[in-house]
Amino acid sequence: MPNHHPFARLWAGYLRRSLPWIMLAACLMAIEGGAVGMLAWLLEPTFDLVFVAGRSDAILWVGAAIFGLFALRGVAGVTQRTIMARVMMRAAARLQHDLLSHVLRLDTAYFATNSPGQLIERVQGDVQAVQATWTRLLTGGARDAVALVALLAVALSVDPVWTLVAAIGAPLLVAPSLIVQRYVRRKAIKLRDIAGTRTTRLDEIFHGITPIKLNGMEAYQAARFRTATDQMVRAAIRTQAGQATVPALVDLAIGAGFFAVLVYGGPQIIAGEKSIGEFMAFFTAMSLAFQPLRRLATLSGAWQTMMASLDRIFALRDTVPTITEPATPRIARPRDTSVVFDNVHLAYGDAAALQGLRFEAQAGQTTALVGPSGAGKSTVFNLLTRLVEPASGQVTIGGQDIRDFALSDLRGLFSVVSQDALLFDETLRENLVLGRDDISEDRLRAAIDAAHVADFLPDLPGGLEAPVGPRGTNLSGGQRQRVAIARALLRDTPILLLDEPTSALDAASERIVQTALADLSRGRTTLVIAHRLSTVRGADRIIVMDRGKVVEQGDHRALMARGGLYTHLHGLQFGEVA
Repeated sequence: MPNHHPFARLWAGYLRRSLPWIMLAACLMAIEGGAVGMLAWLLEPTFDLVFVAGRSDAILWVGAAIFGLFALRGVAGVTQRTIMARVMMRAAARLQHDLLSHVLRLDTAYFATNSPGQLIERVQGDVQAVQATWTRLLTGGARDAVALVALLAVALSVDPVWTLVAAIGAPLLVAPSLIVQRYVRRKAIKLRDIAGTRTTRLDEIFHGITPIKLNGMEAYQAARFRTATDQMVRAAIRTQAGQATVPALVDLAIGAGFFAVLVYGGPQIIAGEKSIGEFMAFFTAMSLAFQPLRRLATLSGAWQTMMASLDRIFALRDTVPTITEPATPRIARPRDTSVVFDNVHLAYGDAAALQGLRFEAQAGQTTALVGPSGAGKSTVFNLLTRLVEPASGQVTIGGQDIRDFALSDLRGLFSVVSQDALLFDETLRENLVLGRDDISEDRLRAAIDAAHVADFLPDLPGGLEAPVGPRGTNLSGGQRQRVAIARALLRDTPILLLDEPTSALDAASERIVQTALADLSRGRTTLVIAHRLSTVRGADRIIVMDRGKVVEQGDHRALMARGGLYTHLHGLQFGEVA
Protein backbone atom coordinates (compact mmCIF):
# COMPACT_ATOMS: atom_id res chain seq x y z
CA MET A 1 0.00 0.00 0.00
CA PRO A 2 1.57 3.35 -0.98
CA ASN A 3 2.56 5.69 1.83
CA HIS A 4 0.39 8.51 0.51
CA HIS A 5 -2.80 6.46 0.93
CA PRO A 6 -4.92 7.87 3.80
CA PHE A 7 -5.22 4.51 5.54
CA ALA A 8 -1.46 3.92 5.32
CA ARG A 9 -0.89 7.33 6.88
CA LEU A 10 -3.37 6.59 9.66
CA TRP A 11 -1.57 3.33 10.41
CA ALA A 12 1.94 4.78 10.19
CA GLY A 13 1.13 7.86 12.27
CA TYR A 14 -1.25 6.69 14.96
CA LEU A 15 -1.89 2.95 15.09
CA ARG A 16 1.49 1.31 14.54
CA ARG A 17 2.75 2.38 17.97
CA SER A 18 -0.08 0.29 19.48
CA LEU A 19 0.84 -2.80 17.44
CA PRO A 20 1.43 -5.11 20.48
CA TRP A 21 -2.04 -4.32 21.83
CA ILE A 22 -3.60 -4.76 18.38
CA MET A 23 -1.87 -8.14 17.98
CA LEU A 24 -3.15 -9.28 21.38
CA ALA A 25 -6.67 -8.17 20.45
CA ALA A 26 -6.32 -9.98 17.10
CA CYS A 27 -5.50 -13.22 18.91
CA LEU A 28 -8.56 -12.82 21.10
CA MET A 29 -10.66 -12.07 18.01
CA ALA A 30 -9.38 -15.28 16.44
CA ILE A 31 -10.49 -17.18 19.55
CA GLU A 32 -13.89 -15.48 19.53
CA GLY A 33 -14.43 -16.09 15.81
CA GLY A 34 -13.00 -19.61 15.83
CA ALA A 35 -15.37 -20.61 18.64
CA VAL A 36 -18.28 -20.23 16.23
CA GLY A 37 -16.68 -22.70 13.81
CA MET A 38 -16.04 -25.15 16.65
CA LEU A 39 -19.70 -24.88 17.66
CA ALA A 40 -20.83 -25.85 14.15
CA TRP A 41 -18.31 -28.74 14.10
CA LEU A 42 -19.63 -30.07 17.44
CA LEU A 43 -23.13 -30.35 16.05
CA GLU A 44 -22.14 -33.40 13.98
CA PRO A 45 -21.33 -35.62 17.03
CA THR A 46 -24.29 -34.08 18.87
CA PHE A 47 -26.74 -35.37 16.28
CA ASP A 48 -24.97 -38.58 15.17
CA LEU A 49 -23.82 -39.85 18.59
CA VAL A 50 -26.55 -38.51 20.89
CA PHE A 51 -29.76 -38.10 18.91
CA VAL A 52 -29.28 -40.79 16.22
CA ALA A 53 -27.04 -43.41 17.90
CA GLY A 54 -28.58 -42.78 21.34
CA ARG A 55 -25.27 -42.72 23.27
CA SER A 56 -26.10 -41.09 26.60
CA ASP A 57 -22.43 -41.07 27.67
CA ALA A 58 -21.68 -38.49 24.94
CA ILE A 59 -24.20 -35.97 26.30
CA LEU A 60 -21.94 -34.79 29.13
CA TRP A 61 -18.74 -34.18 27.18
CA VAL A 62 -20.51 -32.65 24.17
CA GLY A 63 -22.54 -30.32 26.44
CA ALA A 64 -19.44 -29.35 28.46
CA ALA A 65 -17.52 -28.62 25.28
CA ILE A 66 -20.30 -26.36 23.98
CA PHE A 67 -20.56 -24.53 27.33
CA GLY A 68 -16.78 -24.06 27.41
CA LEU A 69 -16.82 -22.62 23.90
CA PHE A 70 -19.46 -20.03 24.83
CA ALA A 71 -17.57 -19.05 28.03
CA LEU A 72 -14.28 -18.71 26.16
CA ARG A 73 -15.96 -16.69 23.44
CA GLY A 74 -17.52 -14.31 25.98
CA VAL A 75 -14.24 -13.63 27.85
CA ALA A 76 -12.30 -13.15 24.60
CA GLY A 77 -14.98 -10.78 23.25
CA VAL A 78 -15.01 -8.50 26.30
CA THR A 79 -11.23 -8.36 26.52
CA GLN A 80 -10.57 -7.61 22.85
CA ARG A 81 -13.28 -4.91 22.74
CA THR A 82 -11.78 -3.19 25.77
CA ILE A 83 -8.30 -3.31 24.28
CA MET A 84 -9.43 -1.91 20.93
CA ALA A 85 -11.48 0.82 22.56
CA ARG A 86 -8.34 1.90 24.42
CA VAL A 87 -6.22 1.83 21.26
CA MET A 88 -8.71 3.73 19.12
CA MET A 89 -9.64 6.38 21.67
CA ARG A 90 -6.00 7.21 22.29
CA ALA A 91 -5.21 7.25 18.57
CA ALA A 92 -8.22 9.51 17.90
CA ALA A 93 -7.19 11.86 20.72
CA ARG A 94 -3.65 12.13 19.29
CA LEU A 95 -5.03 12.72 15.79
CA GLN A 96 -7.37 15.47 17.03
CA HIS A 97 -4.55 17.13 18.97
CA ASP A 98 -2.22 17.01 15.98
CA LEU A 99 -4.92 18.34 13.65
CA LEU A 100 -5.67 21.29 15.94
CA SER A 101 -1.97 22.05 16.39
CA HIS A 102 -1.57 22.03 12.61
CA VAL A 103 -4.61 24.25 12.04
CA LEU A 104 -3.31 26.78 14.56
CA ARG A 105 -0.17 27.17 12.43
CA LEU A 106 -2.05 27.92 9.21
CA ASP A 107 -2.26 31.43 7.75
CA THR A 108 -5.10 33.72 8.78
CA ALA A 109 -6.12 33.81 5.11
CA TYR A 110 -7.02 30.12 5.39
CA PHE A 111 -9.61 30.94 8.07
CA ALA A 112 -11.14 33.60 5.83
CA THR A 113 -12.10 30.92 3.29
CA ASN A 114 -12.86 28.01 5.64
CA SER A 115 -15.71 28.40 8.09
CA PRO A 116 -15.39 27.43 11.78
CA GLY A 117 -18.05 24.77 11.30
CA GLN A 118 -16.11 23.04 8.53
CA LEU A 119 -12.93 23.07 10.63
CA ILE A 120 -14.76 21.77 13.70
CA GLU A 121 -16.12 18.91 11.62
CA ARG A 122 -12.63 18.10 10.33
CA VAL A 123 -11.05 18.08 13.79
CA GLN A 124 -13.97 16.54 15.66
CA GLY A 125 -16.61 15.00 13.40
CA ASP A 126 -14.34 13.37 10.82
CA VAL A 127 -11.98 11.96 13.46
CA GLN A 128 -14.91 10.55 15.44
CA ALA A 129 -16.29 8.98 12.25
CA VAL A 130 -12.92 7.34 11.58
CA GLN A 131 -12.66 6.16 15.19
CA ALA A 132 -16.13 4.60 15.19
CA THR A 133 -15.66 2.86 11.83
CA TRP A 134 -12.15 1.65 12.53
CA THR A 135 -13.27 0.24 15.87
CA ARG A 136 -16.05 -1.61 14.06
CA LEU A 137 -13.60 -2.86 11.45
CA LEU A 138 -11.17 -4.21 14.01
CA THR A 139 -13.48 -5.53 16.70
CA GLY A 140 -16.22 -6.74 14.37
CA GLY A 141 -14.52 -7.19 11.02
CA ALA A 142 -11.57 -9.23 12.24
CA ARG A 143 -13.77 -11.40 14.45
CA ASP A 144 -16.28 -12.00 11.66
CA ALA A 145 -13.53 -12.77 9.15
CA VAL A 146 -12.07 -15.44 11.45
CA ALA A 147 -15.55 -16.84 12.13
CA LEU A 148 -16.31 -16.95 8.41
CA VAL A 149 -13.07 -18.81 7.65
CA ALA A 150 -13.69 -21.30 10.48
CA LEU A 151 -17.26 -21.92 9.38
CA LEU A 152 -16.22 -22.41 5.75
CA ALA A 153 -13.56 -24.86 6.94
CA VAL A 154 -16.25 -26.88 8.72
CA ALA A 155 -18.44 -26.78 5.59
CA LEU A 156 -15.52 -27.91 3.42
CA SER A 157 -14.70 -30.74 5.82
CA VAL A 158 -18.26 -32.00 5.52
CA ASP A 159 -18.48 -31.77 1.73
CA PRO A 160 -16.34 -29.58 -0.55
CA VAL A 161 -18.80 -29.93 -3.41
CA TRP A 162 -21.71 -28.71 -1.31
CA THR A 163 -19.59 -25.70 -0.31
CA LEU A 164 -18.81 -24.83 -3.94
CA VAL A 165 -22.47 -25.18 -4.85
CA ALA A 166 -23.44 -22.86 -1.94
CA ALA A 167 -21.01 -20.21 -3.28
CA ILE A 168 -22.57 -20.21 -6.75
CA GLY A 169 -23.94 -16.68 -6.42
CA ALA A 170 -20.77 -15.05 -5.01
CA PRO A 171 -19.23 -13.95 -8.36
CA LEU A 172 -22.40 -12.04 -9.15
CA LEU A 173 -21.69 -9.70 -6.22
CA VAL A 174 -18.42 -8.22 -7.45
CA ALA A 175 -19.50 -5.60 -10.03
CA PRO A 176 -22.60 -4.34 -8.16
CA SER A 177 -20.61 -4.08 -4.93
CA LEU A 178 -17.91 -1.93 -6.55
CA ILE A 179 -20.53 0.41 -8.02
CA VAL A 180 -22.33 0.74 -4.68
CA GLN A 181 -19.09 1.40 -2.78
CA ARG A 182 -18.13 4.26 -5.10
CA TYR A 183 -21.62 5.70 -4.63
CA VAL A 184 -21.34 5.46 -0.84
CA ARG A 185 -17.99 7.25 -0.83
CA ARG A 186 -19.32 10.16 -2.90
CA LYS A 187 -22.35 10.54 -0.65
CA ALA A 188 -20.22 10.27 2.50
CA ILE A 189 -18.01 13.15 1.33
CA LYS A 190 -21.10 15.25 0.64
CA LEU A 191 -22.53 14.33 4.05
CA ARG A 192 -19.39 15.53 5.86
CA ASP A 193 -19.48 18.83 3.94
CA ILE A 194 -23.13 19.39 4.84
CA ALA A 195 -22.36 18.54 8.47
CA GLY A 196 -19.73 21.30 8.43
CA THR A 197 -22.25 23.79 7.07
CA ARG A 198 -24.72 22.80 9.78
CA THR A 199 -22.11 23.28 12.49
CA THR A 200 -21.30 26.70 11.03
CA ARG A 201 -24.96 27.68 11.35
CA LEU A 202 -24.89 26.73 15.04
CA ASP A 203 -21.62 28.61 15.58
CA GLU A 204 -23.09 31.75 14.01
CA ILE A 205 -26.27 31.50 16.08
CA PHE A 206 -24.57 31.02 19.43
CA HIS A 207 -21.94 33.69 18.80
CA GLY A 208 -24.53 36.19 17.59
CA ILE A 209 -27.39 35.44 19.98
CA THR A 210 -27.72 39.06 21.18
CA PRO A 211 -28.07 40.73 17.74
CA ILE A 212 -30.31 37.84 16.66
CA LYS A 213 -32.70 38.62 19.51
CA LEU A 214 -32.47 42.38 19.08
CA ASN A 215 -33.25 42.15 15.36
CA GLY A 216 -35.98 39.54 15.72
CA MET A 217 -34.10 36.99 13.61
CA GLU A 218 -35.01 33.89 15.62
CA ALA A 219 -37.33 32.49 12.95
CA TYR A 220 -34.88 33.35 10.17
CA GLN A 221 -31.98 31.60 11.89
CA ALA A 222 -34.14 28.61 12.81
CA ALA A 223 -35.18 28.30 9.15
CA ARG A 224 -31.53 28.41 7.99
CA PHE A 225 -30.64 25.69 10.47
CA ARG A 226 -33.67 23.62 9.45
CA THR A 227 -32.61 23.85 5.79
CA ALA A 228 -29.09 22.63 6.64
CA THR A 229 -30.55 19.85 8.80
CA ASP A 230 -32.92 18.73 6.04
CA GLN A 231 -30.01 18.58 3.59
CA MET A 232 -27.99 16.56 6.10
CA VAL A 233 -30.86 14.14 6.67
CA ARG A 234 -31.30 13.57 2.92
CA ALA A 235 -27.57 12.98 2.47
CA ALA A 236 -27.47 10.63 5.47
CA ILE A 237 -30.42 8.61 4.14
CA ARG A 238 -28.73 8.21 0.76
CA THR A 239 -25.49 7.16 2.44
CA GLN A 240 -27.28 4.63 4.65
CA ALA A 241 -29.24 3.30 1.69
CA GLY A 242 -26.01 2.75 -0.20
CA GLN A 243 -24.44 0.99 2.79
CA ALA A 244 -27.52 -1.24 3.17
CA THR A 245 -27.45 -2.29 -0.49
CA VAL A 246 -24.34 -4.47 -0.19
CA PRO A 247 -25.81 -6.75 2.54
CA ALA A 248 -28.95 -7.01 0.42
CA LEU A 249 -26.84 -8.29 -2.47
CA VAL A 250 -25.24 -10.79 -0.09
CA ASP A 251 -28.70 -11.98 0.94
CA LEU A 252 -29.55 -12.71 -2.70
CA ALA A 253 -26.33 -14.64 -3.22
CA ILE A 254 -26.76 -16.65 -0.03
CA GLY A 255 -30.40 -17.43 -0.86
CA ALA A 256 -29.33 -18.71 -4.25
CA GLY A 257 -26.63 -20.81 -2.59
CA PHE A 258 -28.99 -22.43 -0.09
CA PHE A 259 -31.44 -23.25 -2.84
CA ALA A 260 -28.69 -24.85 -4.92
CA VAL A 261 -27.44 -26.96 -1.98
CA LEU A 262 -30.93 -28.25 -1.19
CA VAL A 263 -31.49 -29.17 -4.84
CA TYR A 264 -28.09 -30.86 -5.12
CA GLY A 265 -27.67 -32.38 -1.62
CA GLY A 266 -31.26 -33.30 -0.75
CA PRO A 267 -31.31 -36.49 -2.85
CA GLN A 268 -27.97 -37.59 -1.28
CA ILE A 269 -29.43 -37.38 2.23
CA ILE A 270 -32.60 -39.20 1.19
CA ALA A 271 -30.48 -41.94 -0.40
CA GLY A 272 -28.43 -42.29 2.81
CA GLU A 273 -25.17 -41.14 1.22
CA LYS A 274 -24.89 -38.36 3.85
CA SER A 275 -25.88 -38.58 7.52
CA ILE A 276 -28.26 -36.23 9.32
CA GLY A 277 -25.33 -35.08 11.52
CA GLU A 278 -23.27 -34.14 8.47
CA PHE A 279 -26.14 -32.21 6.97
CA MET A 280 -26.84 -30.38 10.28
CA ALA A 281 -23.17 -29.50 10.70
CA PHE A 282 -23.02 -28.18 7.15
CA PHE A 283 -26.36 -26.41 7.36
CA THR A 284 -25.46 -24.82 10.74
CA ALA A 285 -22.02 -23.74 9.49
CA MET A 286 -23.52 -22.08 6.44
CA SER A 287 -26.34 -20.53 8.49
CA LEU A 288 -23.92 -19.15 11.07
CA ALA A 289 -21.73 -17.85 8.24
CA PHE A 290 -24.68 -15.83 7.00
CA GLN A 291 -24.52 -13.18 9.74
CA PRO A 292 -20.73 -12.50 9.72
CA LEU A 293 -20.87 -12.38 5.90
CA ARG A 294 -23.65 -9.77 6.04
CA ARG A 295 -21.76 -7.77 8.69
CA LEU A 296 -18.60 -7.86 6.60
CA ALA A 297 -20.60 -6.65 3.61
CA THR A 298 -21.99 -3.80 5.74
CA LEU A 299 -18.44 -2.88 6.76
CA SER A 300 -17.51 -2.37 3.11
CA GLY A 301 -19.87 0.60 3.06
CA ALA A 302 -18.56 1.81 6.44
CA TRP A 303 -15.03 1.53 5.02
CA GLN A 304 -15.93 3.91 2.21
CA THR A 305 -17.43 6.35 4.73
CA MET A 306 -14.25 6.18 6.79
CA MET A 307 -12.08 6.75 3.73
CA ALA A 308 -14.13 9.85 2.87
CA SER A 309 -13.37 11.24 6.35
CA LEU A 310 -9.71 10.24 6.09
CA ASP A 311 -9.42 12.03 2.75
CA ARG A 312 -10.74 15.21 4.39
CA ILE A 313 -8.50 14.84 7.44
CA PHE A 314 -5.30 14.40 5.48
CA ALA A 315 -6.26 17.08 2.97
CA LEU A 316 -6.26 19.42 5.97
CA ARG A 317 -2.97 17.96 7.24
CA ASP A 318 -1.43 18.53 3.80
CA THR A 319 -2.38 22.22 3.77
CA VAL A 320 0.81 24.15 4.43
CA PRO A 321 1.17 27.73 5.69
CA THR A 322 2.68 30.23 3.28
CA ILE A 323 4.08 32.31 6.14
CA THR A 324 7.05 30.24 7.20
CA GLU A 325 9.95 30.41 9.60
CA PRO A 326 13.26 31.85 8.35
CA ALA A 327 16.01 29.35 7.64
CA THR A 328 18.40 31.09 10.08
CA PRO A 329 16.51 33.29 12.59
CA ARG A 330 18.37 36.35 13.87
CA ILE A 331 18.38 37.91 17.32
CA ALA A 332 15.22 37.29 19.29
CA ARG A 333 14.75 40.80 20.73
CA PRO A 334 16.44 43.85 19.17
CA ARG A 335 17.50 46.74 21.40
CA ASP A 336 15.95 49.30 19.06
CA THR A 337 12.20 48.80 18.55
CA SER A 338 11.57 51.48 15.95
CA VAL A 339 9.16 50.29 13.24
CA VAL A 340 9.63 51.17 9.57
CA PHE A 341 7.34 50.46 6.61
CA ASP A 342 9.26 50.96 3.36
CA ASN A 343 7.24 51.05 0.10
CA VAL A 344 4.92 48.24 1.21
CA HIS A 345 2.28 46.94 -1.22
CA LEU A 346 -0.47 44.44 -0.38
CA ALA A 347 -3.72 43.37 -2.00
CA TYR A 348 -6.56 41.10 -0.91
CA GLY A 349 -7.49 39.44 -4.18
CA ASP A 350 -8.01 42.24 -6.66
CA ALA A 351 -8.53 44.90 -3.98
CA ALA A 352 -5.40 46.90 -3.12
CA ALA A 353 -5.03 47.40 0.65
CA LEU A 354 -1.64 49.14 0.79
CA GLN A 355 -0.04 51.05 -2.07
CA GLY A 356 3.56 51.99 -1.40
CA LEU A 357 3.08 52.62 2.33
CA ARG A 358 6.01 54.46 3.97
CA PHE A 359 6.28 55.64 7.57
CA GLU A 360 8.39 55.25 10.71
CA ALA A 361 7.27 54.79 14.31
CA GLN A 362 10.05 55.90 16.63
CA ALA A 363 11.11 53.65 19.49
CA GLY A 364 9.57 54.59 22.84
CA GLN A 365 7.01 56.93 21.25
CA THR A 366 3.30 56.70 20.51
CA THR A 367 2.37 56.68 16.83
CA ALA A 368 -1.31 56.90 15.88
CA LEU A 369 -2.81 55.61 12.64
CA VAL A 370 -5.96 57.44 11.58
CA GLY A 371 -8.01 57.68 8.43
CA PRO A 372 -11.31 56.65 6.91
CA SER A 373 -12.51 53.04 6.95
CA GLY A 374 -10.67 50.91 4.42
CA ALA A 375 -7.54 53.07 4.54
CA GLY A 376 -5.40 50.02 5.53
CA LYS A 377 -4.86 50.72 9.23
CA SER A 378 -5.64 47.20 10.49
CA THR A 379 -3.56 45.75 7.64
CA VAL A 380 -0.54 47.52 9.14
CA PHE A 381 -0.96 45.51 12.35
CA ASN A 382 -1.47 42.27 10.43
CA LEU A 383 1.71 42.86 8.43
CA LEU A 384 3.72 43.85 11.46
CA THR A 385 2.86 40.60 13.25
CA ARG A 386 3.19 38.55 10.01
CA LEU A 387 -0.40 37.43 9.95
CA VAL A 388 -0.16 38.40 6.28
CA GLU A 389 2.82 38.98 3.99
CA PRO A 390 3.43 42.02 1.76
CA ALA A 391 3.45 41.61 -2.00
CA SER A 392 6.52 43.87 -2.09
CA GLY A 393 8.38 46.27 0.14
CA GLN A 394 9.91 45.75 3.57
CA VAL A 395 8.86 46.01 7.20
CA THR A 396 11.63 46.31 9.78
CA ILE A 397 11.95 46.48 13.54
CA GLY A 398 15.17 48.07 14.74
CA GLY A 399 16.46 47.88 11.17
CA GLN A 400 15.91 44.12 10.99
CA ASP A 401 13.49 42.66 8.44
CA ILE A 402 10.64 41.01 10.34
CA ARG A 403 10.93 37.97 8.04
CA ASP A 404 14.30 37.28 9.66
CA PHE A 405 12.72 36.73 13.09
CA ALA A 406 11.39 33.38 14.24
CA LEU A 407 7.62 33.76 14.32
CA SER A 408 7.45 33.12 18.06
CA ASP A 409 10.18 35.70 18.69
CA LEU A 410 8.54 38.27 16.43
CA ARG A 411 5.10 37.93 18.00
CA GLY A 412 6.72 37.89 21.40
CA LEU A 413 7.66 41.55 20.80
CA PHE A 414 4.00 42.64 20.79
CA SER A 415 1.16 43.08 23.22
CA VAL A 416 -2.21 43.75 21.61
CA VAL A 417 -5.23 45.46 23.11
CA SER A 418 -8.15 45.61 20.68
CA GLN A 419 -11.79 46.71 20.79
CA ASP A 420 -12.77 43.03 21.07
CA ALA A 421 -11.00 41.64 24.12
CA LEU A 422 -10.92 37.86 23.68
CA LEU A 423 -11.85 36.16 26.94
CA PHE A 424 -12.25 32.44 27.49
CA ASP A 425 -14.90 30.63 29.51
CA GLU A 426 -12.48 30.23 32.42
CA THR A 427 -11.80 31.99 35.69
CA LEU A 428 -10.58 35.58 35.77
CA ARG A 429 -7.18 34.37 36.95
CA GLU A 430 -6.79 32.00 34.01
CA ASN A 431 -7.82 34.76 31.60
CA LEU A 432 -5.05 36.92 33.02
CA VAL A 433 -2.17 34.44 33.17
CA LEU A 434 -3.25 32.35 30.13
CA GLY A 435 -1.62 29.15 31.35
CA ARG A 436 1.70 30.70 32.36
CA ASP A 437 3.16 29.43 35.63
CA ASP A 438 6.02 31.94 35.89
CA ILE A 439 3.88 34.85 37.12
CA SER A 440 4.18 35.53 40.84
CA GLU A 441 1.25 36.70 42.94
CA ASP A 442 2.98 40.06 43.54
CA ARG A 443 3.41 40.62 39.80
CA LEU A 444 -0.17 39.58 39.12
CA ARG A 445 -1.47 41.97 41.79
CA ALA A 446 0.65 44.81 40.40
CA ALA A 447 -0.82 44.29 36.91
CA ILE A 448 -4.34 44.10 38.35
CA ASP A 449 -3.83 47.40 40.15
CA ALA A 450 -2.19 49.16 37.19
CA ALA A 451 -4.97 48.06 34.80
CA HIS A 452 -7.69 49.08 37.30
CA VAL A 453 -9.00 45.51 37.44
CA ALA A 454 -8.82 45.93 41.22
CA ASP A 455 -11.64 48.48 40.97
CA PHE A 456 -14.24 45.80 40.16
CA LEU A 457 -12.52 42.70 41.57
CA PRO A 458 -14.26 42.90 45.00
CA ASP A 459 -17.66 42.84 43.23
CA LEU A 460 -16.98 39.44 41.61
CA PRO A 461 -18.09 36.41 43.64
CA GLY A 462 -14.90 34.47 44.10
CA GLY A 463 -12.59 37.32 43.06
CA LEU A 464 -9.84 36.01 40.78
CA GLU A 465 -11.48 32.58 40.78
CA ALA A 466 -14.79 33.95 39.44
CA PRO A 467 -15.81 32.54 36.02
CA VAL A 468 -16.01 35.26 33.37
CA GLY A 469 -18.58 33.34 31.28
CA PRO A 470 -18.55 32.49 27.56
CA ARG A 471 -16.55 35.20 25.75
CA GLY A 472 -16.47 37.18 29.01
CA THR A 473 -20.21 37.81 29.17
CA ASN A 474 -20.12 38.10 32.99
CA LEU A 475 -18.01 41.28 32.62
CA SER A 476 -18.89 44.64 31.11
CA GLY A 477 -17.08 46.00 28.04
CA GLY A 478 -14.90 48.28 30.16
CA GLN A 479 -14.04 45.45 32.53
CA ARG A 480 -13.05 43.20 29.63
CA GLN A 481 -10.78 45.93 28.26
CA ARG A 482 -9.08 46.30 31.63
CA VAL A 483 -8.47 42.55 31.73
CA ALA A 484 -6.86 42.82 28.27
CA ILE A 485 -4.62 45.65 29.52
CA ALA A 486 -3.59 43.58 32.55
CA ARG A 487 -2.66 40.77 30.15
CA ALA A 488 -0.50 43.18 28.17
CA LEU A 489 1.23 44.30 31.36
CA LEU A 490 1.95 40.69 32.27
CA ARG A 491 3.38 40.02 28.78
CA ASP A 492 5.73 42.98 29.31
CA THR A 493 6.69 43.35 25.63
CA PRO A 494 8.57 46.32 24.11
CA ILE A 495 5.93 47.10 21.43
CA LEU A 496 2.27 47.81 22.11
CA LEU A 497 -0.47 47.62 19.47
CA LEU A 498 -3.77 49.30 20.35
CA ASP A 499 -6.66 48.70 17.96
CA GLU A 500 -9.62 50.94 18.84
CA PRO A 501 -9.33 49.92 22.52
CA THR A 502 -11.94 52.42 23.78
CA SER A 503 -14.32 52.67 20.81
CA ALA A 504 -17.15 50.71 22.45
CA LEU A 505 -16.88 52.18 25.96
CA ASP A 506 -18.94 54.77 27.78
CA ALA A 507 -17.29 57.99 28.93
CA ALA A 508 -16.58 56.81 32.48
CA SER A 509 -15.08 53.48 31.38
CA GLU A 510 -13.10 55.24 28.64
CA ARG A 511 -11.41 57.54 31.15
CA ILE A 512 -10.37 54.59 33.33
CA VAL A 513 -9.12 52.58 30.35
CA GLN A 514 -7.28 55.58 28.88
CA THR A 515 -5.48 56.09 32.19
CA ALA A 516 -4.48 52.42 32.25
CA LEU A 517 -3.33 52.59 28.62
CA ALA A 518 -1.23 55.67 29.31
CA ASP A 519 0.57 53.77 32.08
CA LEU A 520 0.95 50.74 29.84
CA SER A 521 2.38 52.79 26.94
CA ARG A 522 5.04 54.48 29.03
CA GLY A 523 8.49 53.53 27.75
CA ARG A 524 7.11 51.32 24.99
CA THR A 525 6.92 51.73 21.22
CA THR A 526 3.18 52.15 20.76
CA LEU A 527 1.08 52.07 17.61
CA VAL A 528 -2.58 52.91 18.05
CA ILE A 529 -5.45 52.72 15.56
CA ALA A 530 -8.23 55.16 16.37
CA HIS A 531 -11.30 56.56 14.70
CA ARG A 532 -12.05 58.77 17.70
CA LEU A 533 -9.46 61.49 17.19
CA SER A 534 -9.89 62.75 20.74
CA THR A 535 -7.99 59.66 21.94
CA VAL A 536 -4.85 60.39 19.87
CA ARG A 537 -4.36 64.13 20.28
CA GLY A 538 -1.44 63.51 22.61
CA ALA A 539 0.35 61.06 20.28
CA ASP A 540 3.95 61.90 19.40
CA ARG A 541 3.16 61.35 15.73
CA ILE A 542 -0.09 60.90 13.84
CA ILE A 543 -0.01 59.03 10.52
CA VAL A 544 -2.99 59.89 8.33
CA MET A 545 -3.78 57.13 5.85
CA ASP A 546 -6.09 57.02 2.85
CA ARG A 547 -6.42 54.24 0.26
CA GLY A 548 -3.36 52.41 1.51
CA LYS A 549 -1.02 55.43 1.51
CA VAL A 550 0.28 57.97 3.99
CA VAL A 551 -1.19 61.32 2.99
CA GLU A 552 -0.19 63.34 6.08
CA GLN A 553 1.88 62.94 9.22
CA GLY A 554 2.84 65.08 12.19
CA ASP A 555 1.46 65.92 15.63
CA HIS A 556 -2.09 67.11 16.25
CA ARG A 557 -1.27 70.81 16.17
CA ALA A 558 0.73 70.61 12.92
CA LEU A 559 -1.93 68.52 11.16
CA MET A 560 -4.72 70.86 12.20
CA ALA A 561 -2.73 73.81 10.89
CA ARG A 562 -2.28 72.08 7.54
CA GLY A 563 -6.00 71.90 6.85
CA GLY A 564 -5.89 68.54 5.08
CA LEU A 565 -7.64 65.20 5.55
CA TYR A 566 -6.96 65.12 9.30
CA THR A 567 -8.63 68.51 9.71
CA HIS A 568 -11.57 67.27 7.65
CA LEU A 569 -11.97 64.14 9.79
CA HIS A 570 -11.68 66.24 12.94
CA GLY A 571 -14.36 68.58 11.70
CA LEU A 572 -16.70 65.68 10.91
CA GLN A 573 -16.34 64.35 14.45
CA PHE A 574 -16.49 67.60 16.39
CA GLY A 575 -18.49 69.82 14.07
CA GLU A 576 -15.79 72.44 13.98
CA VAL A 577 -12.10 72.90 13.21
CA ALA A 578 -10.14 73.10 16.48
